[in-house]
Amino acid sequence: MTPVSTAESRRPAGKDYGYCNARVRGMKSRLFDAAYLERLMGAADLSGVIHELVQTEYNPDLEQTLIHGRTAAQVDEALKLNLVRTYRKVLRLLNEDAFFLVTTLLGRWDLFNLKSIVRGKHVHLTVGEIHDGLLPVGALNAVELDALAAVEDIRAVADTAATWGLEYAPALRAGYIAFARSGDLPELELELDGHYARWASERLRKRGENAALARRILGMQVDTVNLITVLRLVKADLEGVDPMTFFLEGGWSIHRDLFEQLAKTSDVDELLDRVKGTPYGKTLEDSAIAYLEENSLAVFERSLETLLTRRAVASGIGDPLGVGVVVSYLWAKLNEVTNLRIVVKGKAIGMPESRMRKELILV
Repeated sequence: MTPVSTAESRRPAGKDYGYCNARVRGMKSRLFDAAYLERLMGAADLSGVIHELVQTEYNPDLEQTLIHGRTAAQVDEALKLNLVRTYRKVLRLLNEDAFFLVTTLLGRWDLFNLKSIVRGKHVHLTVGEIHDGLLPVGALNAVELDALAAVEDIRAVADTAATWGLEYAPALRAGYIAFARSGDLPELELELDGHYARWASERLRKRGENAALARRILGMQVDTVNLITVLRLVKADLEGVDPMTFFLEGGWSIHRDLFEQLAKTSDVDELLDRVKGTPYGKTLEDSAIAYLEENSLAVFERSLETLLTRRAVASGIGDPLGVGVVVSYLWAKLNEVTNLRIVVKGKAIGMPESRMRKELILV
């Protein structure tokens, strides 16, 4: 079984950007607007949310899962199925250039899923619990990810990946050796992060505006990881740790020198001061009060992910015949599903509408 080659071996027909973008724009026009989300949040209970959703494009996926119970977990599974089905449909529409660029960007989900499996194994989650946290929209499909989640331990994950010939197999092997030596899981995750950044950067060296757009999106992804990493290092105030061992190459604005300067700041306040001149300065500054209230770096992580989503969704503006139209739709669709999952979970636990509204990403 070689999951990566499964996606790579499918060569799209010679469709031009005009054809695939016209189809994708049609799909984007059917995304839910803010008024619809308000209607869902105003539903009396979870049954009311389900009643609304079965009248939409989510119906086939809900029919598939609700036979197992009209629960929030089954609705959540349906939302994930819809997202995967939609992403696969989009990939089938793309020309060769767009397919190459988009599948490279979607590789972040293989990274996310592999890290989720490794973390799950580390804390002895069940296969079902690991499955709930996966989002199979990269090269690895749900069956393949579930098979990895079902193996005995982290070493078996690395061994299975090597047997399958996965792109990430060498990084998993190197990461496992480091983890076995230190017992420190972030060392393994760092190997995976670094591998994805190098692999994707190499693939996006192509010339042209479409490749440049994809590099910007990738660069923002890498910047986000580097910023969260350096925030954690500064907050933890670790001694005897070389911060540069955590730096990922391939970022858009957070380059090696700046990362090193940020790592030398005395606290989070000073770090936020130093990033004011970057594209992330205002976003982080705007989140500073929430950070102080919650004392959690997750506030910054969420803000940076929101900024990335906003920029990706905006990438379709200005070039109707470029890959930005597809990138914009894929991020907007993910945002829609993320918001629906928040509403479904909120309704299931009786969360107030005001709290749900605060949790939504881009509306």
